[in-house]
Amino acid sequence: MAKKDVEVAPKKAAADSQKQSSQPGFNVNTFLQETKEELNKVVWPSRQQLISESLAVVLMVILSTTLIYLVDDFFSWAAGQVFK
Repeated sequence: MAKKDVEVAPKKAAADSQKQSSQPGFNVNTFLQETKEELNKVVWPSRQQLISESLAVVLMVILSTTLIYLVDDFFSWAAGQVFK
């Protein structure tokens, strides 16, 4: 069954590329329609998931910048001790 799925995918992709290549230029209507179709496939996060993951990102940024600051401050202090 998986082998059949694998064989169908390249044929469909080839048919899609031929269909797209036969039309020269950029078609705004086709672009908007395909964009809408792709956005309908997206699994959007819940509000709770969005908030918790955003907080996780903000905390990681704060931790990373703090670590970089501390390492930079240490090397500045060390350079000051060596090159007085």
